[in-house]
Amino acid sequence: MTDRVRLFQTLPHTCGYYAERTAQNLVVDPGAPHLDRLYGPALSKGFRRAGGHLYLPQCVSCQACVPCRIDVERFEPDRTQRRGLKRNADLTVVESMPGYNAERHALYERYLHARHSGGGMDAADAEDFQRFLSAPWSPTLFLEFRKENRLLGVAVTDVLLAGLSAVYTFYDPDEAARSLGTFGILQQVALARRRGIPYVYLGFWIAGHPKMDYKRRFNALEVRRHGRWIPMPG
Repeated sequence: MTDRVRLFQTLPHTCGYYAERTAQNLVVDPGAPHLDRLYGPALSKGFRRAGGHLYLPQCVSCQACVPCRIDVERFEPDRTQRRGLKRNADLTVVESMPGYNAERHALYERYLHARHSGGGMDAADAEDFQRFLSAPWSPTLFLEFRKENRLLGVAVTDVLLAGLSAVYTFYDPDEAARSLGTFGILQQVALARRRGIPYVYLGFWIAGHPKMDYKRRFNALEVRRHGRWIPMPG
């Protein structure tokens, strides 16, 4: 990929996961032509999409962010995940076109206020919503979770031949008992299986982090270390 497009390194900035640490990212040139064609190879090398940028953490003194993905063919939900699927059997999962609408934005705002209050993300307007969750070149799909006509959650996912990338999930904070974040990942695995897509990319796993370590609960997980994908160590 590096012989086709420029990579930029960001200036040091405060880490989004550990406030006392400094972070830097490698970013694929956002002005490069055919970003849609670069996305798949970048994903397979551990990059992740945020808005219109493809990035990979490249921190001098920290390697905590480890790209991870689920091997769809080998994945089987564990007992807790099966109970979660049963608990949410009353929901309808709708494959929808991406983009802003008032219903989605209202749910997104409620989720951010509950999960990220005071962190700067909780004041997202319509433009922020659109800019963060989609890009003109990304093959994005919104999986909507509905109980009858009420929207309870949305899993934002990018669908590529190389893999399906779980970009972001937001849901009704009053429905926390449903574990809709886990449900969203399971629905994306099911979507990948239906479409014959080999992997579901979950972004970065951070061992021991209260918001990022949950990813190890999905079996058939692979992590990228030293330039290759290996099974998650037991």
